[in-house]
Amino acid sequence: MGKNNTKMFMQFTALAMVLTVAIMVKEATSIPICNINTDDLEKCRPAVTGNYPPPPVPACCAVAKAANLPCLCPYKPYLSSFGIDPSKVRPLLNKCGVNSPSCF
Repeated sequence: MGKNNTKMFMQFTALAMVLTVAIMVKEATSIPICNINTDDLEKCRPAVTGNYPPPPVPACCAVAKAANLPCLCPYKPYLSSFGIDPSKVRPLLNKCGVNSPSCF
């Protein structure tokens, strides 16, 4: 019977942890990474998605200029999870007049 109580306690603990993380994720709408907030990436999404993206808007260029771009290099493989096509980052930076690091 002790094993069953331990198993039930572990399942309850795991459920409590999952619920806690879910609540935290719901409340955390933006994560600061390399001098930018992930919510600010929305300003650039149109310019880095699709086959023929439009030019970046001034608000997007402001985000690009404020970002610590070399710091973003290790995150490049994860940009697609934010809806950003990594191959379109360098053209965006060029259009904003920002020097891109070698990783882009």
